[in-house]
Amino acid sequence: MSTSSIQAPAAVVMIRPHHFRVNPETAGDNVYQQDTVAMDQTKLARLAFQELTVAAKLLEEAGIRVHIFEDEGTDTPDSVFPNNWFSTHSGGHIALYPMFSEARRKERRPDVINMLKSSYRVQDVIDYSGLEPDGLFLEGTGAMVLDHIDRVAYAVKSNRTDPIALERFCTHFNYEPMVFEAEDENGVPVYHTNVLMCIATSFVMISLDMIKNLQRRNEIVKRFEASGRTVIDLSPSQIADFAGNAIELHGAEQNILALSSRALAALTTEQINIIEQSVNILGLDIPSIELAGGSVRCTLAGIHLTPR
Repeated sequence: MSTSSIQAPAAVVMIRPHHFRVNPETAGDNVYQQDTVAMDQTKLARLAFQELTVAAKLLEEAGIRVHIFEDEGTDTPDSVFPNNWFSTHSGGHIALYPMFSEARRKERRPDVINMLKSSYRVQDVIDYSGLEPDGLFLEGTGAMVLDHIDRVAYAVKSNRTDPIALERFCTHFNYEPMVFEAEDENGVPVYHTNVLMCIATSFVMISLDMIKNLQRRNEIVKRFEASGRTVIDLSPSQIADFAGNAIELHGAEQNILALSSRALAALTTEQINIIEQSVNILGLDIPSIELAGGSVRCTLAGIHLTPR
């Protein structure tokens, strides 16, 4: 049996898109997004549906409880990435988040929250979506990568992460905010923190070179080392292949690290060996979904709640 960790949820929510497409509204600050105008959109949607279906099956086979919701609409192109609009927390708490893209605000679904309330012990739902008219955004566990063990919320400054909204979340949920700037090799700011880094129970995957402030970079490394975690330094090119967009999950036999096949192929043998000291690696093939600028971590909203 795998060892339980507050960092690694045993269940996830996934949204299966029936009309997947790449959202042009989010292309302005997401350099990992690809132009698909010349592609067959019907075929792209079919491929994304199949990729999500297979990924969910593989997660279930690894012992992860998967709650799949269907999205048959045509006005929510990024619905396959539910981790941005809600998160769950031990003690029975749910947070709803203010979204930068107007199209993405339509992704919030009462049926998902109602399922969580009926299947898990939920004490309260804190809704930050009312901050949207004020231009204050915080796109969930895309904008923040949460260290559930040391109670630190790591967040890259961006259009998707407002410091006021972050401060409110940290006050409500008892996290210390750790804000920093990060950019790619071309000087373009990182749009979501979970592209840059993944925090697991025993290790951290992060691109230190993309954190330009050396003092802040060293401070972050010291925090992780003090927690006993091994720091796996990813290159900017590995980040571009979504190697940082991974999540540790509590599997039936052993905890797993879920990431995409593309991300796994980008890792070195040495990095893989370090990871496999504490978890099994599960590569999920989602190349069509990745065209939208997110990867496996973005498709999984972890459930940190106690089942009823």
